[in-house]
Amino acid sequence: MKFQTEGKSNSMKKKTVLVLGATGNLGAYSAIALNEAGYDVIASGQRKSDNGFFEDFDIPYYSIDITKKDDFKCLEHSTIDIVANFAGQLPSRDQFDPQGLIRTITEATLNVLEFMREQGANKIIFPTTPYDLSYLHDTGEPMLPDAERSYPPTGDHSIYTIAKNAAVDLIEHYHNEYGISRFIFRFFTIYQYHPNAYHFADTKMRKMPYRMLMEKASKGEPIVIHGNPERVKELVYIKDFVQAIVKAADSDLAGGFYNIAAKERVTLEQMIRGIVDVFSPADNRSEISYDRTQPDTLQTMLDMSKTQKELGYQPQYSYIDMLKDIKKEMVEEPFAKLWNTGEYYEKLYGELKHK
Repeated sequence: MKFQTEGKSNSMKKKTVLVLGATGNLGAYSAIALNEAGYDVIASGQRKSDNGFFEDFDIPYYSIDITKKDDFKCLEHSTIDIVANFAGQLPSRDQFDPQGLIRTITEATLNVLEFMREQGANKIIFPTTPYDLSYLHDTGEPMLPDAERSYPPTGDHSIYTIAKNAAVDLIEHYHNEYGISRFIFRFFTIYQYHPNAYHFADTKMRKMPYRMLMEKASKGEPIVIHGNPERVKELVYIKDFVQAIVKAADSDLAGGFYNIAAKERVTLEQMIRGIVDVFSPADNRSEISYDRTQPDTLQTMLDMSKTQKELGYQPQYSYIDMLKDIKKEMVEEPFAKLWNTGEYYEKLYGELKHK
C-alpha cells in the first residue's frame, strides 16, 4: 500500500509517532503513510484488537482508551516524539451523546497532553472541525485558517464543536506553557472508501450522501440535483490528507491552524456528473435532473495558502482521480482485515436504505 506522500523524513534520528485513533478512518491511513515516510509508528485504538492489521506493516498496536489515564501506562517505556490524535467520538459515527463528546474529545485531549508532557513528546497533530467557522460558511469566500473561532448555536455539531474548541484551547495552553508545537488541521469531509457507508445524520443512521450517489450511479438509477447546482464543494481525498499529516510531522515550525483543501473545487453539478462518469455503466448511465425547490447543499471553501506556504502541502488528486481510486479500493478492500468488508456492513445496515 503506497500513498506517495511527497516527501520522506530527513531527520538524522528516526522519530516515533504515536497515532491515537489508528483504527478509524483518518488514523489508519495516517499510520500507514507515516510508516511509509520513514517514521517509527505506534498505532493505538480503543478496540481490543486490530485483527493483526498493523503487524503486517511492522507497526505495534496497543489498545488505549484515551479517556483513561492509566491506559497510557503501556507506553511508559516508549520514546515518543510526536502524537497524532484522531481519537474521540464523532457526531456522524455515534449516537448523539453530549457527555461522550466532552469526555472523549476535551477531557481526553487533556490526558493526551499530560502524557506528552510527562514523556517529553514535543509535537501534536490534531483535527478540529470546520464548524468552528460556521458563521463563514455561506459568505461565498474561502475561510481563512486563523479566523476567529465560534460554534453553531444549534444542531448535532454544536456540542461537538464546543468540545473541539475546548480541546484546541488546551493544546494552545500546552504550546505556550510547555513549548509543545501544534498542528491543528481544519477540513470538511475527507473522502475515502470505507466499507461502512452508513453514518448518523441528525441522530438518525442513514447511508452517506456521496456513497448513496455512487450506488445509484452504479445501478444507472436517476439522480436529482437538489437546490443550486453551482454551490461549491471542497472534496479532499484521504491520500492527499495524509500528505499533510506527514508534512506536519516533518515540520520544524511551532505550528498553528492549517486548512486542508482539495486540488480543485467542484460545483455540486460537477460532483454528481463526475460520479455518473466514473460509476455508471457505459450502456446504462444515470439520468440527471434538477429540483431547485429543495434546500441548497452546504458550501465548503477553505483557504489553504498558509498550509501550502508553511508546510509545502500540494494536493495531487483531481476530483476524477479521487473517484477512480475510490472505485478501485471498493474492489480491493485494502483495509478489510481492520474494518471488514462492504458486504458485511450492507448486511448489517442495508435495510436502512429502504426507509
